[in-house]
Amino acid sequence: MSVDAGAFRETMAHWASGVTVVTAMDDGQRVGITASSLASVSLNPPRVLVCVSKKLYTHGVIESGGTFAVNILEKSQLEWGMRFAGLAPEVQDRFEDIVTQTAVTGSPILPGVLGWLDCTVAHAYDGGDHTIFVGDVVACGASEAGSPLLYFNRHWRELHDPALVLERRGE
Repeated sequence: MSVDAGAFRETMAHWASGVTVVTAMDDGQRVGITASSLASVSLNPPRVLVCVSKKLYTHGVIESGGTFAVNILEKSQLEWGMRFAGLAPEVQDRFEDIVTQTAVTGSPILPGVLGWLDCTVAHAYDGGDHTIFVGDVVACGASEAGSPLLYFNRHWRELHDPALVLERRGE
């Protein structure tokens, strides 16, 4: 399947060092974690990379299944960012009350995200305590509005938050 270069660029334009959730399927069970290590590798073919710690269950699922999706969170999706980062210990199932869809690979795609990328693993590089998974983008989509949720300086923020600028200046 060929991904339109314009659609890929549009989807990646929504990610500005923002918070992403990497998802995959494991024997019918949805798994996912937050990751801020998304990067575009090439436009032709469309490829991205994500770094996933080898200690995480999701790492093994991606490694054995060979597929993953990347979901770029919108600023209003702070709860999901916290939940998938494991910072909501009261939540037993990170996908609780979230109706996901799938595209080509069957990896979960979260609703209302700024953009999503459905990928098959093209390469996996050993990074010591993590693996760099390079994915061929087989489908993608982007919304038309919103700002990305950012994780900056140990704080979850929205893009271009004027209060953040003043706070950083000490004003």
